[in-house]
This record gives sequence, structure tokens and C-alpha cells, in this order.
Amino acid sequence: MKKTGIFYGSSTGMTEGVAHTIAQKLGIASDDIHDAARLSAESIAPYEALILGTSTWGCGELQDDWYDAVKVLKSADLTGKTIALFGCGDSESYPDTFCDAIGLLYDELKETGCRFTGNHVATDGYTFSSSVSVVDGEFVGLALDETNEADKTADRIEAWVKNLDL
Repeated sequence: MKKTGIFYGSSTGMTEGVAHTIAQKLGIASDDIHDAARLSAESIAPYEALILGTSTWGCGELQDDWYDAVKVLKSADLTGKTIALFGCGDSESYPDTFCDAIGLLYDELKETGCRFTGNHVATDGYTFSSSVSVVDGEFVGLALDETNEADKTADRIEAWVKNLDL
């Protein structure tokens, strides 16, 4: 497995918890799990692969910590780095913007020279009406609903990590 770092933006702790679960499944040390609020060119440099997690806020917006972090990522040389995306949303209260933040990260990074993995997640079994994180009928990362579908999280994470090319 490539040297992998996990960077998450989390306001309530939900996305942070998922980041730790993913790390455990992949055998990633706690020292390699980072808050996106502290993301810098230096903090991503040692990693060949980045797993980026965000929650979706308001009307489909990125979690606050990602606004500056995206600027750092876009100004860094991501050529050859592998990136996987995951995020949390609320499909019941916000069915028309479910996990949009994953799609926003994807859109911001797709022209940086990185290579995505884990970006073909079937929408089967999800309940939502619209999401910018769906491209060509599939999520561009792991979409989770810890508010309404927490009982599906473990299986979704398990299936996703098996398909990561890290």
C-alpha cells in the first residue's frame, strides 16, 4: 500500500469518526490522520495517496475547513498522487444536495494531475433526489448518511476500502 494520509473536515465529529474507521480498516496509523484545518503543502508532501473526507453543509456546501485546504491542494503538485474521497450528508433533510461536498472536492481537484480511486460508487441502496457528487450515475467517492442510515455505514465502508487502489 502507498504511504497514505487521511485529511478530514468535521464540524460535529461525524466525519472525523468515519476517517478513523477508514484508517482502522486500512491499517493507517493515527499519526497519518489529519484535520483539514491544518492541511498544508508540507503536511501532504510525504504521502503518495490522500483520502479526503468532508461533510456537506447548508445547501450543498463544503465543510468550512476545506475552503482554505482546497486552495492549498490546488497550489500543490498533485501529479501522480492518488486521491480517494468520502463524505457525510443527510439524505432525508437534504435529499437534493446529498453529499454534494464530495462532488465539489472532486470538481476542484480533477484538473490537478491526481488520479482518483474509489470514485465509482453505485447509488443503489441510497435514498436521495440529487447530488453533484454523482457523475455518470455513480458517486465520485464514498457517500455516507450517519444521520439516517448509520446501520449501512460499516458495510459501505467495507465495500469501498476493498476497491481502493492504494
